[in-house]
Amino acid sequence: MISVVVLVKNQSEQLEQCLSSLTWCDEIIVVDDNSTDSSQSVAQKMGARVFQRGLNNNFSEQRNFGINQAKNQWVLFVDADEIVSSALAKEIHEHVSQFLPTVNGFYLKRTDYLWGKALRHGEVGEKKIVRIGKKGKGEWVGSVHEQWRIFGEIGTFQNELLHYPHQSVREFVTEVNTYTSLRARELHAKNIKYPAIAVLLYPCGKFLFNYLLKRGYQDGVRGLIVAIMMSFHSFLVRGKLWQEWKAKKRNAFDD
Repeated sequence: MISVVVLVKNQSEQLEQCLSSLTWCDEIIVVDDNSTDSSQSVAQKMGARVFQRGLNNNFSEQRNFGINQAKNQWVLFVDADEIVSSALAKEIHEHVSQFLPTVNGFYLKRTDYLWGKALRHGEVGEKKIVRIGKKGKGEWVGSVHEQWRIFGEIGTFQNELLHYPHQSVREFVTEVNTYTSLRARELHAKNIKYPAIAVLLYPCGKFLFNYLLKRGYQDGVRGLIVAIMMSFHSFLVRGKLWQEWKAKKRNAFDD
């Protein structure tokens, strides 16, 4: 009745914990972005169907590929650094086993755990994401920071999806650098531009919004680090996008 799709890239340690929380699913599909660690063997050991497929800088295409491999009506997406709590697993199973003619998907409430503590405020506090839906009722869009656009009614589950990102500040910085490059290229391809002043003002405004108005300060030092890093994320996206447009203008001049 339920297929689960997990995307992975060199996350063998986290993957084992993730898949252990999914044994209640009828089918486990792992889409592996050419990992060089033991991710594939871990997935196979846990009984998953494994597909090796390069990401090619497009997360939506990877997720839509996963949907197409699913054999069941309901498809759940879980990342390798996420764990489905037992309470959420029970809630999902109870709901999708019912006949739901109008409900085509559900939001999951995701809680980030950063270095041993849950983040309850700021940008990641009280986050809801569409991660379970009926096959054929929508598709993933966006090469990065992708979203599952599902047609029809979307419900909300009450129990938590547990997220354990960024095992160190160094890893956090590396991921921000990677994702901002993808996002800048995506915006450039869509012919989007920002005024130069936005490179400075938007990240500053974002920090104040997340740290003060959304009370990121209540998460202590962790909340401060996240607010700074996510503002840095916005700064890099706009700075890299500016570089993309400058490079295009320079190349056009050279031609």
